[in-house]
Amino acid sequence: MTSTTRDAALAALRDLVGRPDAGFHDGQYEAIEALVAERRRALVVQRTGWGKSAVYFVATLLLRRQGAGPTVLVSPLLALMRDQIAAAERAGVRAVAINSTNAHEWDDVVARLDRDEVDVLLVSPERLNNPAFREQQLPTLVRRIGMLVVDEAHCISDWGHDFRPDYRRLRDLIAQMPAGVPVLATTATANSRVVADVAEQLGGEDVLTIRGPLARASLRLGVLQLPNAASRLAWLLSHLDDLPGSGIIYTLTVAAAVDTARLLREHGHDVRAYTGQTDAEEREESEGMLKRNEVKALIATSALGMGFDKPDLGFVIHLGAPSSPVAYYQQVGRAGRASESADVLLLPGVEDKDIWHYFATASMPDRERAERVIAALGDVPISTPALEAMVDIRRTPLELLLKVLDVDGAVRRVQGGWVSTGAGWTYDAERYERIAAERRAEQQHMIDYQQTGGCRMEFLQRSLDDATAAPCGRCDNCAGTWFPTEIGADAGAAASGALDRVGVPIEPRRQWPTGADRLGVPVKGRIGADEQAAEGRALARLTDLGWGGTLRELFAAGAADAPVSPQVLAACVRVLAGWDWADRPIAVVGMPSRSRPQLTGTLARGFAEIGRLPYLGELRFADGGPTGGPGGNSAFRLAGVWDRFTAEGLQVPEGPVLLVDDIADSRWTLTVAARALRQAGATAVLPFTLALRG
Repeated sequence: MTSTTRDAALAALRDLVGRPDAGFHDGQYEAIEALVAERRRALVVQRTGWGKSAVYFVATLLLRRQGAGPTVLVSPLLALMRDQIAAAERAGVRAVAINSTNAHEWDDVVARLDRDEVDVLLVSPERLNNPAFREQQLPTLVRRIGMLVVDEAHCISDWGHDFRPDYRRLRDLIAQMPAGVPVLATTATANSRVVADVAEQLGGEDVLTIRGPLARASLRLGVLQLPNAASRLAWLLSHLDDLPGSGIIYTLTVAAAVDTARLLREHGHDVRAYTGQTDAEEREESEGMLKRNEVKALIATSALGMGFDKPDLGFVIHLGAPSSPVAYYQQVGRAGRASESADVLLLPGVEDKDIWHYFATASMPDRERAERVIAALGDVPISTPALEAMVDIRRTPLELLLKVLDVDGAVRRVQGGWVSTGAGWTYDAERYERIAAERRAEQQHMIDYQQTGGCRMEFLQRSLDDATAAPCGRCDNCAGTWFPTEIGADAGAAASGALDRVGVPIEPRRQWPTGADRLGVPVKGRIGADEQAAEGRALARLTDLGWGGTLRELFAAGAADAPVSPQVLAACVRVLAGWDWADRPIAVVGMPSRSRPQLTGTLARGFAEIGRLPYLGELRFADGGPTGGPGGNSAFRLAGVWDRFTAEGLQVPEGPVLLVDDIADSRWTLTVAARALRQAGATAVLPFTLALRG
């Protein structure tokens, strides 16, 4: 690359970062040169804040000046896309995105591409398999593409922390591209195994790998072991205002993020919850507020992770440990990117292992389910909702399974739904066991990180196979405990009170599921007002920080059935006392239970005795009772309980009835039972369960 070209690259870099004195970091120029002058394939593994985006934006400008087509940037998160577009504009790079939130702009984006007015097109990995995009835009893009960039490239690898099937199809895209088109893959988090795997998928031996040290001198790491969720929340209440600047508090579940944010707000802290269930507009607003320091913290799940760019983020706290050093390093890397110091503190929980196990197993394809899906598909496209009603798999796991089968070549997404390719498919048990074994090893590394007496930064570096690993001199093990450990009495009482909060609404089903009539259930459309259940209540969700722990023990696999404890009964009575029902129930009915008859029965009778209400007994099983088990989609769940409960023999009064069960999952059991009671004369049915899944 000539000095003139180097000067042009340096000028573009300075425009990008907004500093006239900026220079290249070690490896940046070498990567740009490989892409622009040599048209090579490169893998850049560098710590967060090193400037990976500068490499592909500067390279794009230089390639475009040479007459190359637009860069296609595969980017995993909407937050990352927003930050990347803003960064591109500073350097004069015309960047546009096609994603799920801007469908109204797609026609304009396509028109701009046709006029060659786009320098960088950002797409999600899922977009690559959208039938319209794949068949109408992608072939033209592949012919014209100037460079392909795969951001967060560890997701390509089966060994990466994020099992995202659509990333695996990038290998096929790379194989389709014309010779001489440069490819850049970037990530901040990859050990040697992931690096080798990604490099192989980029093309093997000729891939230039530029790997730098992962140590972050600005980060001050620490681990604070506390006995329970209440003490962790109390610590936050006591010390959140002492943390520098604004930051992120990560939780492992949506419920924990929402509950923690609510508690902190109730005690005067300016925080917001940020999860995958938060509306896209609200997520974008929250990101902006954090960047402008208008909130002290976002209480977030991993939905706020890769690519979020706030250089002066002052702290990252974890309520519960991520399942791997890769995931942990990825999240703590958000802090201290442009500041001399940032605080990083992990508050692990005893429930972490259970949560890790749930998420690890939820993403793995199941052989029997996969074969069921393949058998249901043929040459005629079937939509996902219609397929859901045929194969008894819930929507979210079905969509993930379809992606896996699509990448494996067994099914294909087309206009109108999914079809079978007719290609043979074999369940790769060895591959999935390798992935599962690696995840178990990563989980053990996180436990070892918590327990190590050595340098914590050095431990993370070694976990990511960083040959430059060395003691940092700043973490709690190197320099001593830097964080306060005491908890204020008022904070402890407030946290305990918050975790003792009871009562979660159970929304009634109002619509019969699509496809139920094809399973022999003669219903469709809206559930009649005279057959619906009213809004119900549960003591808590199984995932809640407070009573969720007690309920998880009650409903754990192998847990013995036993009468309801006085403590749990008293908590349930508090739910009833705070229930703002329009009309008080005049009788109590129990649900029959095969697995927990003592628990359910004593709860229902306890309500009747305490409320001085007649206990009518239990509904009875009809036709052998419900069939099937937990899981499955709505149509199959309804078919399994349809007409399987009867109120015969019960003297159902004309008035509201309290219906008591142990757990609500799909809510179809409660819906069908309420319908039977309404038909027997009850004017309203108020469901109550101990637990609510989710």
